[in-house]
Amino acid sequence: MDIATVKKLILPATLTVAELAERLGVSGPQVIKYLMTNGVAAALNQAVDFETAALAADHFGFEAESEDAAVEAAVEATGVAGQPGRARHPLLDLSGEDPATLVPRPPVAAVLGHVDHGKTSLLDVIRKTRVAAGEAGGITQSIGAYQVMHKGRPITFIDTPGHEAFTAMRARGADVTDIAILVVAADDGVMPQTEEAIQHARGAGVPIVVAVNKIDKDGANPDRVLQQLADRGLVSEQYGGDTQVVRTSAKSGDGLDDLLENILVTADILVQPKANPKRAAVGTVIDSHLERGRGPIATVLVQNGTLKVGDNIVAGAVFGKVRALLDDSGRKVQGAGPSTPVVVTGLSDVVVAGEVLHVTDTERAARTLAEQRALAQKQRQVQPVRHISLASLEAHAAEGETKTLNLVLKAEANGSLEALRGQIAKLGDDPAVKIKVVGEGVGAVSESDVNLAKVSDAIVIGFNVRPDDRARAAADDLGVDVRYYDVVYHVTEDIEKAVKGMYEPRMVEVFQGRAEVRRVFTVDGKNAIAGSHVLDGKITRNAVCKVLRDGAEVAHSRIEALKRFKDDVREVVKDYDCGITLADFNEFQEGDVIEAYVVEQQNL
Repeated sequence: MDIATVKKLILPATLTVAELAERLGVSGPQVIKYLMTNGVAAALNQAVDFETAALAADHFGFEAESEDAAVEAAVEATGVAGQPGRARHPLLDLSGEDPATLVPRPPVAAVLGHVDHGKTSLLDVIRKTRVAAGEAGGITQSIGAYQVMHKGRPITFIDTPGHEAFTAMRARGADVTDIAILVVAADDGVMPQTEEAIQHARGAGVPIVVAVNKIDKDGANPDRVLQQLADRGLVSEQYGGDTQVVRTSAKSGDGLDDLLENILVTADILVQPKANPKRAAVGTVIDSHLERGRGPIATVLVQNGTLKVGDNIVAGAVFGKVRALLDDSGRKVQGAGPSTPVVVTGLSDVVVAGEVLHVTDTERAARTLAEQRALAQKQRQVQPVRHISLASLEAHAAEGETKTLNLVLKAEANGSLEALRGQIAKLGDDPAVKIKVVGEGVGAVSESDVNLAKVSDAIVIGFNVRPDDRARAAADDLGVDVRYYDVVYHVTEDIEKAVKGMYEPRMVEVFQGRAEVRRVFTVDGKNAIAGSHVLDGKITRNAVCKVLRDGAEVAHSRIEALKRFKDDVREVVKDYDCGITLADFNEFQEGDVIEAYVVEQQNL
């Protein structure tokens, strides 16, 4: 086959023969005939796995790549100059579309900023509704998406509870926003959450438009805000930079037309958003919950194609058929085009926010794909994917490659953060590694920090701080390397050793919990299940463990499966029963004690 004729084709984990034929641009019988010559008997509406589809793709002149691999590759890709790459989900990537089919679509803007700086009130005035008045403490109660008109052109706004939700969606591969609107109160100025919002917007690689809000409030000092923003790299045009800054008041409505105008201008110049409204729909789930009388519903932002009533859809491990579509005013519609937010009913379950929703040819194909993803999700929980780490940095250094090391820094106080930043800056001259701080702050390592590290492909460095439970769980799920230190020079020492190929992580087993084996079960020759009662602490899936018999260690293994009754669970706490299966040990006896440990760094 002539290499020059090979075209890239991104395929899901499973798809029907009819869908495969459509993507290959050949007839269904042609694909069926090829599959039969290779011993695979499948009808048009039957599903085949990625490996089988990849063989067929190769036969018809395509080079197949899995969706998961394409997402990982997108994370590594560079985006706008000076900004981290935007990890586009393959289904949202327009590079494979015929340029002739692409038409301009409305820009999508996310509103970010510090709590109580007027994000929701500002959007409320723009939408001319009373959403903000019904919210407790100014906190957005649910994620919504709304569309407004300015000079005959629509603009879609995403109103999130904060930059954490914004980045959490990106951590799952969603690429929703074209522009970030950073709201800063003119009286308060730049606050800690403002700085985090700037970091998260930069991590998304999207242009930032600043709204200096509450300009009519006592104590307002917009010029001080402009200086604070300039100190953080957002230099306004007034100061000779290129950041669009608009002075607004949600109370009086001043500056709102200018803000909308700046959004459109920024979109036209820097983004130029386009889509193909005539193809099958692809979008992102902004919010999802269970509603009495309607079942699971989801707020979806359609990003390409047109979503219609009756379409078969799949989002993550959830599938369904669109029963009804409601626009942001609650009115029923028959279809929704690009950049249009709609509420979707007809799903089999609640969807995780940030999952990409797309249309399939048949309900069976949607169900099969959802089941395949659910299985893959369970496998990833057992063996989470690891992203950048000091160990992988060492491998790149050993191969003579220059590696960019992105860091998220957290410390217990500003003084410590300054010291940590200063030490890391000293490594900037090393030709083997380029170090970039993509986020920093004071306080414990949070789930938001982990999500930022995931989308930026960064390592989290905690100095004299520890993670909360949600951050630890997120790090495990997303495969983010989170490291803790109490001596500043140990941070640079470990990075230097990794660069020189001498890095050895210092690890120690920390006691987590203890369980007593009460009964032993064996099923169809599979690994034995130890029916156990947790005596102390907690037992978690994937924990390192020791099996003790009469006080002596008889096995050292890992907890491969953990169940409560018939359900797989993440952890079981004291005074509860559970079933424990180990990776490489079956010889349990009643009365054995299983001690669980987590492996952590020694230099905590």
